[in-house]
Amino acid sequence: MPGQNGRAGSSRQYPCEKCPLRPLPVFREFEKQELAFVSTFKKGELAVDKGATVLVEGSHSAHLYTVLSGWAFRYKLMSDGRRQILNYSMPGDLIGLQGSLMGEMQHSIEALSPMLLCVFEREHLPELYRNHPGLAYDITWIASREERMLDENLLSVGRRTALERAAYLIAFISSRARAVGLNGKTPVRIPITQQHIADTLGLSLVHTNKTIRKLMDRKLIVWRDGGCEVIDGERLRELARWEGLGEDRRPLI
Repeated sequence: MPGQNGRAGSSRQYPCEKCPLRPLPVFREFEKQELAFVSTFKKGELAVDKGATVLVEGSHSAHLYTVLSGWAFRYKLMSDGRRQILNYSMPGDLIGLQGSLMGEMQHSIEALSPMLLCVFEREHLPELYRNHPGLAYDITWIASREERMLDENLLSVGRRTALERAAYLIAFISSRARAVGLNGKTPVRIPITQQHIADTLGLSLVHTNKTIRKLMDRKLIVWRDGGCEVIDGERLRELARWEGLGEDRRPLI
């Protein structure tokens, strides 16, 4: 289980049949038998404090998780402490799958905000693959989507300018957040620091600060206590030369 700042519980505040995420239009509907299986697959919920480590690189975990609420980021550390943030997790995302399929985690996950996670036991994955091909396809789709996002991030780090990189990252995160109903119709508030952006884009903190200031001067974002607020997502996408998520309905485990 996660580190000492996590609090597990066997009771369910949100039974799968009453999941607050499932009615969102971004997620595909479950077949009746799929919902019944996922309901037994889920073993409880885990509350995680902001700043807590959810999963640790190199660890073996008997569980995988779906984010029910809150934000997190995936990262790798070098031996000298330098950090590369790989991606961000938010409601509806499945985390820990790599450790479930490959034996140990190849990255760590830290909570950006208080989180609530649905807890699933890894040992029941073979049953999912044997008896529920639709759910098995969903897990394959989720893994493929993660690969696609990493492809775009690699393009950004390798070919976009610093300004384009920052615009892409903020547009990407805010688009994903809107798709799962975060912030509703109000401007999306992303709970990250400029250090998080620097560690994602491979820029120094000084360079990141100057780049963020340019986005603020163009009135595309504002920086407030607690994170970045997106003002004009469309212009951010145009600046990044990014067409958007381009997703239809997606799975939810």
